[in-house]
Amino acid sequence: MKTRATPLNPNNRFQPIVTDRQCDDSWYRNPDDETCPDSLATEVTDEQVRSIISRNQSPDVPFDQSINPYRGCEHACIYCFARPTHAYWDMSPGLDFETRLIAKPNAAAQLRRELDKPGYRVSPIALGVNTDAYQPVEKQRQITRDILKVLAEYRHPVSIITKGALILRDLDLLSELAGQGLCSVRVSLTTLDNTLKRQMEPRTAAPVTRLKIIRELTAAGVPTGIILGPVIPFINDHEIEAILEAASGAGAQRASWIMLRLPLELDELFQDWLHRHFPQRAEHVMSRIRDLRGGRSYDARWGERMTGTGPYADLVRQRFNRKARSLGLGRHEAEPLRNDLFRRPGGEQMQLI
Repeated sequence: MKTRATPLNPNNRFQPIVTDRQCDDSWYRNPDDETCPDSLATEVTDEQVRSIISRNQSPDVPFDQSINPYRGCEHACIYCFARPTHAYWDMSPGLDFETRLIAKPNAAAQLRRELDKPGYRVSPIALGVNTDAYQPVEKQRQITRDILKVLAEYRHPVSIITKGALILRDLDLLSELAGQGLCSVRVSLTTLDNTLKRQMEPRTAAPVTRLKIIRELTAAGVPTGIILGPVIPFINDHEIEAILEAASGAGAQRASWIMLRLPLELDELFQDWLHRHFPQRAEHVMSRIRDLRGGRSYDARWGERMTGTGPYADLVRQRFNRKARSLGLGRHEAEPLRNDLFRRPGGEQMQLI
């Protein structure tokens, strides 16, 4: 489908009833038949959330609090580890994940309530971890911007991960937060190849635009780095050094990397994508992925799920570390953000008034 990463909608693993909608195989197509459209429009449903800050205890990520303004992601990255979460909302991790989004319009108001609780303990909030906070729908909804306004008002530390150019809209808020040591950004930079970008990340910003994001954020005083990930064997792994050089040249200060992860339904979706775009090397790619995961497509164990194990994982680590070190890029450690400036605009007794 045009501007979509997958035409598949694998069955929701929580739904015992399986339906199969047959599509023609292109030998014959009636131009008036819309049962197999070339693309699908994005649908957005609102959800009034009762909590907005999610907490995790994983040692694999450098944060314990996060906020996701949206469920599902229109960026449509075929490798997105968050796709299987769409099954919890009775939707498919496939095309549904890209086209049927859930927005949280009361996110900023709920965040304010949670920050006002007397027992709240300050630690950096990661914004847009599961799905991108700056995906296209944010242009109209502005939920992410409203959240940033609250965080700026409360002087709360925040880190952002994105591959969306829309983040430059919020330079005023980001530079204000960064000026107080309260903000850092990581740009996800997966490839410098426009063709590959269109194939695996259809609705994301172009590689040259992501480098522009890094330059403009850095110029505005916002500490900015990259996440090189996922590294996909024989697809983008040859670009590791070039990506790090380009990021450093644009002003990135830190860099980290992640190996491809294929949990649950993502395994089927990625393999279908692989056979459609890279049929001659598909089996070779999957063989190397299984080598990384002890003979399986995925190993969810903490400490190993982000990088894999074995000689290939060691080689990627060595290549990345050597190049990052030569460029002066900080490694996996997160940028230090301040926790001591937090304030409640109405005062500590606000809830008693």
